[in-house]
Amino acid sequence: MNARRPAPSLVRIRSFAKVNLGLEVLGVREDGYHELRTLFQTIELHDDIVLRARADGVTVRCDHPAVPDDARNLAVRAAQILRRHAGVRQGVDIAITKRIPVAGGMGGGSSNAAAVLMALDRLWRVGLGFDGLHALARRLGADVPFFLLGGTALGLARGDEVYPLRRQVQAEVVAVDPGRPVSTAKVFARRDASLTPRENGPTIFRFVSRDLEGKSDAFRFLSNELEAAAMEEAPDLGGLVGRIRGILVREGALLTSLSGSGSSYFGLFREIRQARRAHSALREAGFQAFRTRTLTLDRYRRHWGRSLGSAARARGWDQGRNGHHGNHGRQGHPGGRREAQGLRIDRV
Repeated sequence: MNARRPAPSLVRIRSFAKVNLGLEVLGVREDGYHELRTLFQTIELHDDIVLRARADGVTVRCDHPAVPDDARNLAVRAAQILRRHAGVRQGVDIAITKRIPVAGGMGGGSSNAAAVLMALDRLWRVGLGFDGLHALARRLGADVPFFLLGGTALGLARGDEVYPLRRQVQAEVVAVDPGRPVSTAKVFARRDASLTPRENGPTIFRFVSRDLEGKSDAFRFLSNELEAAAMEEAPDLGGLVGRIRGILVREGALLTSLSGSGSSYFGLFREIRQARRAHSALREAGFQAFRTRTLTLDRYRRHWGRSLGSAARARGWDQGRNGHHGNHGRQGHPGGRREAQGLRIDRV
C-alpha cells in the first residue's frame, strides 16, 4: 500500500490576465447586478503568486502599492472562503508580484482569487476541483468563475455563467495601460443613464455564429458598450485612447477595444511582426505597452495541470477541450448544451 504523499508547503503559480473581446450591457437585474453578454479571452500576461503554508491565519503582500494587504484583497477573501467552507485550520501566506495593470479592466484581482482557490484546493488537500470551486468563485465576483476555465469563453448573466467556444481565438495581443484608472461603478452608472433594457444583444452571438462558420470578418461585429461611458467619465482618457487606437489600427489590428470598464486598451493581431511594430510605436509614444498572446483553453488547462501536479491531473484540471469546466446544471442549465436565442453552444 502506497503511503500518501505529504501536502506541499509551498506552491508557485501564475495568474493570467483577460481581455473582453466584446461586451454588451442588456439591463439591470433584480439583484442589482447588470445582465451582460461578453466574450472573455485569457492572455499570457500574468502575475506571479507564491503560497506558503502557515500554522494559522491568511496574510497577503504585494509589490504594487495600490494593492490592499487586507481582506479587501480578493486573494485573501478567496483563501478565507475556502478555509471556512472546508473547515481547514491551516493558514497561508500569499505573495503577489504584479504585472497585470491594477484597476485596468484586465481581471487581475479576479484572476488572483481564482488562482488562489485552485492552488489552495491542492495545498490544503481539499479536493473540490472545478465543480466545488465554481460556487465559491461566484460568491467572490462575477469574473472569478471565468478564470477557473480560461481560453475563449462566452459569459452570460452577470458574466459568471461561462461557456467555452469551440473555436478558440489564437492571436497576438498588444495591451496598453494608459495610467488613468476609472471607477467601474461610475462607468456603469453612466451607461445606465442611456440604457434601454433588451432581451439580448445581437453582436456577440453574431460573432460566434460567423466564427463557427470560419468567416474571417467575425471580429468586425464586436464592440465594448462600456467604452463610450468610460470616455465620458474620464474625458482625458478619451484623448489617450484616440492616440492608442490610431497606432493599433495603423499597424493592422483586427480588433481594438477597451477591456472591461477600462482603462486598459488592447489590439488583436494576426501576425507577430504587426504586434511588434505596434508595441514599439506605442513605447516610443510614451505608453506602457505589453506584447503578449492569447491563451487558449487547452493551453490554460495544461498550464494548471503542470503547476498543480499529479493531484490536479487526477481531478481533470489539465484536461483539454473535453474537460469538464463546472456544473452549470446547478444554475438551471443541465447537460452539456445550452440554447441561447437560437444559437447552440456546446461544451467542449
